[in-house]
Amino acid sequence: MSITSAIKTIQDIMRKDVGVDGDAQRIGQLVWMLFLKVFDDRETEWEMLDDDYRSPLPKEYRWRNWAADAEGLTGEALMSFIDTELFPTLQNLGRDGGSVVVRPVAHVIRGVFEDAYNYMKSGQLLRQVLNKIQESVDFNKAQERHAFGDMYEQLLRDLQNAGNAGEFYTPRPVTEFMVRMVDPKLGETVMDPACGTGGFLTCTIEHKRRQYVKTPEDEKALQASVFGVEKKPLPHLLATTNMILHGIEVPSQIRHDNTLVRPLIGWGPKDRVDCIVANPPFGGMEEDGIESNFPAAFRTRETADLFMVLIIHLLKPGGRAAVVLPDGFLFGEGIKSRIKEKLLTECNLHTVVRLPNGVFNPYTGIKTNLLFFTKGAPTTEVWFYEHPYPAGVKNYSKTRPMRIEEFAVEEAWWDDRQETPQSWKVDFGTRIAQARATAQPYWDEAGKLNSQAAKLEKDLSELKRLHSKDEAGLDGKHARAEQIESLQARCAERRAQARAAQAQGDQLYWPVFNLDGKNPHVGEQENHDPEVLLAEYRRIQAEIAELQGQLKAALAEFLP
Repeated sequence: MSITSAIKTIQDIMRKDVGVDGDAQRIGQLVWMLFLKVFDDRETEWEMLDDDYRSPLPKEYRWRNWAADAEGLTGEALMSFIDTELFPTLQNLGRDGGSVVVRPVAHVIRGVFEDAYNYMKSGQLLRQVLNKIQESVDFNKAQERHAFGDMYEQLLRDLQNAGNAGEFYTPRPVTEFMVRMVDPKLGETVMDPACGTGGFLTCTIEHKRRQYVKTPEDEKALQASVFGVEKKPLPHLLATTNMILHGIEVPSQIRHDNTLVRPLIGWGPKDRVDCIVANPPFGGMEEDGIESNFPAAFRTRETADLFMVLIIHLLKPGGRAAVVLPDGFLFGEGIKSRIKEKLLTECNLHTVVRLPNGVFNPYTGIKTNLLFFTKGAPTTEVWFYEHPYPAGVKNYSKTRPMRIEEFAVEEAWWDDRQETPQSWKVDFGTRIAQARATAQPYWDEAGKLNSQAAKLEKDLSELKRLHSKDEAGLDGKHARAEQIESLQARCAERRAQARAAQAQGDQLYWPVFNLDGKNPHVGEQENHDPEVLLAEYRRIQAEIAELQGQLKAALAEFLP
């Protein structure tokens, strides 16, 4: 029986168990067992290569000693062993200070199992699953290792159909294309701060091996160059297993944590990396308080926005990044505009690949984009490439997913860029400079009015102090009160005028950071998306405000 068929059989067995509810739990249940089986196979290999190898696992908890025997523990005895002995031991591995050798891999195993869970309730069904894994998976056979890798990728693809778990998987063609274009070199550090199931990192490993690894020393450099962080237990388990499947012997760089919990200023120069490839969860909201880890200008609870600020911060000067973001980021306003200003000011956003609908189906139909940028120099020109559907395809689906071959045209275009029906460039450097120059007089006026208001408020404060000590008669107090009232009115007027001037300048400046570039080579297309329509409405308002300002300036020349 093929590995793929065996996995399907295992999932059918699990469906009979009352404790396992839904695809996400089935995958989580299956993967912790696959992790232990694959780790046991790797230990067999390490024992053959190193006579001094010592397992970090106590003898009775190694797969070969409790799971491999088809006639071994079953029923209630098996359930009791797993729930009261195996899991507690693995969740505390390396903490007891006992006689077992504590190696770095022990901490990896503990991290995997700290939040893993045994959902199955039937010891008989669980024994059937263990037996099927034992007879079907031998990771030390090269042919089966390749087949197992393909099967595991299919297992990860299944997450797209597993409700909200779909957020943890990025389709392989997208991850592979992004890594190829970033082209991380052998000695460069690569990070995914929201690594999900590890797809970007495994693509990075494969890319480096294919392009740059020539010697055992090169392989050691590769093993130490990839880093990932994932806050949720299921994808962390999947990512760690994925690393082992891709030859990372001790994937201790895959941490179970929330990258956003650490204050931004806490990431120092030693934490910077050469490359970041990531698909931050979009549409998600962080818990209260996380936003306080970021500067006030960028405080939001929206997960993808916070990750974008962090990614810019984590890149070394000259560092390169490729990030998946939804359309909402491109045309979004408010804090999104400030983040895009930071991006275009501190980085060269050289390419935006606009993906069609359905790439992430069925998890979400939201349109997404691939942003490629290099830190260290401001953006001048941005190239847009509109990725088309293949001929005869109107939408992607589970049975007709995106394929890596579709990106061949972009790859051929990448180093020899010309405008085509799918590609065009926008001079954002000039646009931003013009918008700032147009808005600056209004901002200067707002600053002048605020300074006047501040002086009036100082005078008002002094007047109130004198009034409180005023020993004059009723007429004198009444006159002083009228002075205070008049001064308060003038202060309020100056502040209102300053806010109006600031708003007028903002309306002229911030719309320039709308990256939702439309393909100029196609006809006008009607869009009924409320957010898109609102953004267009505000753009028109900004144009009206500019015309009003020009009209006022013209009238001021002729009217006294």
